[in-house]
Amino acid sequence: MAKCEICNKELAFGIKVSHSHRRSNRIWKPNVKRVKAIVNGSPRRINVCTRCLRSGKVTRAI
Repeated sequence: MAKCEICNKELAFGIKVSHSHRRSNRIWKPNVKRVKAIVNGSPRRINVCTRCLRSGKVTRAI
């Protein structure tokens, strides 16, 4: 679900630390959009992170 099909960016795990230094687990989700893109010459809907969209790694279908 939250995974880019171009660069394979996915969930990242870490620890949230409060001001009193109590620690709890947390996750960071990538900013993934479902876009219509050209894949192997034909338009297809794929999940792509916004960094791949912005950098031009994906050509969007109109």
